[in-house]
Amino acid sequence: MKILVANLGSTSFKYRLFDMADERQLARGGVERIGAPESRTFVEIGGEKREATAAVPDHAVAVRECLAQLTAPGFGCLQDASDVSAIGFKAVHAGSAGGVRRVDETVLAAMEALSPTAPAHNPPYVNAMRLLAERLPEIPLVAAFETAFHETIPLRNRTYAVPWEWSEQYDIRRWGFHGASHRYVATRVAQLLGRGDARIISCHLGGSSSLCAIRAGQSVATSMGMSPQTGVPHNNRVGDFDPFALPVLMQKSGKSLETLLQELANQSGLLGLSGVSGDVRDLEAAAAAGHERARLALEVFVSAVRHYLGAYLVELGGADAIAFAGGIGENGANTRAAVCAGLAELGIVLDPAANAATRSEGPIHAQSSRVQIWVVPSNEELIVARQTRELLEAGR
Repeated sequence: MKILVANLGSTSFKYRLFDMADERQLARGGVERIGAPESRTFVEIGGEKREATAAVPDHAVAVRECLAQLTAPGFGCLQDASDVSAIGFKAVHAGSAGGVRRVDETVLAAMEALSPTAPAHNPPYVNAMRLLAERLPEIPLVAAFETAFHETIPLRNRTYAVPWEWSEQYDIRRWGFHGASHRYVATRVAQLLGRGDARIISCHLGGSSSLCAIRAGQSVATSMGMSPQTGVPHNNRVGDFDPFALPVLMQKSGKSLETLLQELANQSGLLGLSGVSGDVRDLEAAAAAGHERARLALEVFVSAVRHYLGAYLVELGGADAIAFAGGIGENGANTRAAVCAGLAELGIVLDPAANAATRSEGPIHAQSSRVQIWVVPSNEELIVARQTRELLEAGR
């Protein structure tokens, strides 16, 4: 069984192709600048790369272009496009219609209804899924929602203290996201530790960030809530924020609620704090040059990560491992060091040399550390491929 896993943007389509017989990645590629006069199509198979430039008007054409490359004589890894059993999507939010589902009108309608909570994610996915369902009806579409991993969180950790009917009637609750990444970390760290009952704190730190408390492979708490705008500050999204500040802002700025929400979702986070960039690498360079707001943005980010780390140490009654994933988690040695600084009394001691040298999977804890600390690059696409295969095999 071969599964194509799609990662969609409003003008991009990126994919990985897996042979699920042994979970090998056969190819990776995609299309950028969809809808532009010249789009870039790229693919890598067995270390060989190819690129082409041509007009790609929509996501359906993008998929067909990629399938053409994957079946190209003398280069492709597929005999025919029909070798693809399904396209799996790392979808974000459909509320109670989430989980792992065949894409149908019920799923699409639920995603549309929740577009205000996931404005950067749901609209492009819905548009592309509708288009692909219409123009590629021979290929099953499967949505593996980011919220699915967090369905095991107990009610005490996912229920807001709001009028009860808000939860019951309107699904207002802490849904949590980055589920594919946290699920991969839970699985991989359990393998590395050689135990299935491990208490793990997964730190997915990147352009979008969240922490997750994991016990015996199951999510028991996570930093994101009803929307991906919550939790720790993100590159340009706000993180945790008091909603009662909004009427004050509306009165003093004269801006509408819609405008303020757009600013919280697009012009806030590390970018809003620093006025420089939402990229930690840029902020570190600016802070080193004396830019005070860049330094403050980094400090606010680290403090927020440590806030949730501390909460999850209490929730789990300690930890057997802390894992760093995501672009910052994998590559940000300075951030990892700042998050773990001064925690020796809690059994968390970083090895400075290992931390500075590690950019791929590996341990970065000192010998004296009671808690193991790992860098674990996530393979979210493999998780989606596994979930898609399981759904197909179950005949759902």
